[in-house]
Amino acid sequence: MVAIVLLLAFGRTTPKAGPKPAAEATAQEHDHADHEAAAGGFSIDTVLAMSKKELPADQALRLDLLEQSITRGDVKKQKLDVYHQLAHFWKDTAKAFIPYAWFTAESARLENSEKSLNFAAQIFLNQLSQVENAETRHWMAEQAKDLFEKVLSVNPANDSAQVGLGATYLYGGIGTPMEGIGKIRAVVEKDSTNVYAQMTLAAASLMSGQKQKAQERLETVLKLQPQNVQAILMLGDLYEKDGNKDQAIQWYSKAVKLVQRADIKTELEKRIEALKK
Repeated sequence: MVAIVLLLAFGRTTPKAGPKPAAEATAQEHDHADHEAAAGGFSIDTVLAMSKKELPADQALRLDLLEQSITRGDVKKQKLDVYHQLAHFWKDTAKAFIPYAWFTAESARLENSEKSLNFAAQIFLNQLSQVENAETRHWMAEQAKDLFEKVLSVNPANDSAQVGLGATYLYGGIGTPMEGIGKIRAVVEKDSTNVYAQMTLAAASLMSGQKQKAQERLETVLKLQPQNVQAILMLGDLYEKDGNKDQAIQWYSKAVKLVQRADIKTELEKRIEALKK
C-alpha cells in the first residue's frame, strides 16, 4: 500500500530509473559546469558512454546522427533542437531515465525559461524518492536544486519552484531537512491554500513520524480539494498503520471511486477486503 501511496503522491511521469542509463551524446558540447564533475562518485559522462554501448546497432547509428547534427550557423538553436531530440530518443526509444532527464535539463538551461526549467527540475524531483543508489540520488538532487534555483532567479515569486526546492532538500539528502522544510513553510505562511506545499509538508511529517501533523495537513488539503486522491490515500495509509481499520477502509473506499488506473483500483479493492477480515 505504501508503494501505491508514493506512486500517486509523487507519481512517476517519466521512465523509471533503471540499470540502463544514458548516451555519450555530445559529451564535449555541454556547457553546464556540473557535466564533467562527479557528484559523490556519479559521473554523467561515464553513464552516458556506458549506456551508448548498450544500444542496439540501429539505435546507436541514429544516436550518432543526432550527435553530429550540430553544424555551423545558429549553434544555440541547433543545440536546443538536438537536445530536445536526444531527450525524446532516450525517453521514447531507449527508455532510459538518466539521459532523458539530463538532456531535458540541458535544453532547459539553454532555453532559460521559467517553464522549461521548472519542468526539468520536476522530472528529477519526481524520481528522488524511488532511487535507491545514494550516488545517483545525490546527483539527481543537485540537478533539481540547480534547476529550481534557476527558476527562482527568473521569477523569485514562483511558489511551485520554492516548494520543489524544499522537497529536493528533503528527498535528495542535500543541505538539511530543516532547510527544506523552512523553504516550504515560507510558502504556506504566505498562502495556506497552496496544496502542493501542504502535501509536501504532510509527506515530510510522515517521514519524521509526526502523524498528527501529517493528518492535519492532509485534512487541510481535503477541505480545499475534497477529491484529492493523493491526500485520501495518504490518510488511508496513515489510519491503516495506526491500526484503525474502519477509517482506513473508509478512505480507501473513497479512493477507489476516484482512481482511474485499473491496476491501482484492483490493489485498493484487495486491500479493503483484507482489512475487513
